[in-house]
Amino acid sequence: MVKFTDIKGFIFDLDGVVTDTSRYHAKAWGQLADKLGVDYPGLGDAVKGISRMDALEMILKKGGLENNYSEAEKEALAAEKNANYVNLIQNMSAKDILPGMADFLAELKDKGYGISLASASKNAPKILEKIGLSDYFTKAVDPATLKYGKPDPEIFIKGAQLLDLMPAQCIGLEDAAAGIAGINAAGETSVGIGDPELLHDATINFTDTSQVSLANIEKAMQ
Repeated sequence: MVKFTDIKGFIFDLDGVVTDTSRYHAKAWGQLADKLGVDYPGLGDAVKGISRMDALEMILKKGGLENNYSEAEKEALAAEKNANYVNLIQNMSAKDILPGMADFLAELKDKGYGISLASASKNAPKILEKIGLSDYFTKAVDPATLKYGKPDPEIFIKGAQLLDLMPAQCIGLEDAAAGIAGINAAGETSVGIGDPELLHDATINFTDTSQVSLANIEKAMQ
């Protein structure tokens, strides 16, 4: 068992951890699903934490359309979803930071912990700028460099490498089961934020972001 004193860095997912963009993603995917004629109850939860192309494949498969489009056409559909999403997030601001996360990031920076971002979102830099947290995330994994999406551990391993740390020295924070699986597979300590029944594989569980602090993490690791 890793001790709290071993931890030197924190690797963050963005959506549902730092800010709540999941509703914008769900709405943008819903717009595309409606256009494709795919009825997908629970779409918002289904696409949480996975890459854009993986989410598109999931929707196409649900509608029995997975063989109806070329790769170029699928790329165009994904781009259309992204355009919908970018339009929806234009009005984001600091008010969209989830409760307690600005204080937690400030605490980490003050205590000298490494901070990196492990988000599959190509829009992460734009979102961080809009909510005023770019200065905390000067180290971020570029999704374009990834071969595999979550639950593969690649993004979290790269998040640790950006901090010049071993995975065992890092804590990963996620709100999706796919992300928790990736953190665990990377050999990092996982913090699940949300329903503990859905995130039952997390090393540490918090029901919401307001509970996340160094003191509470240290207590959970004792």
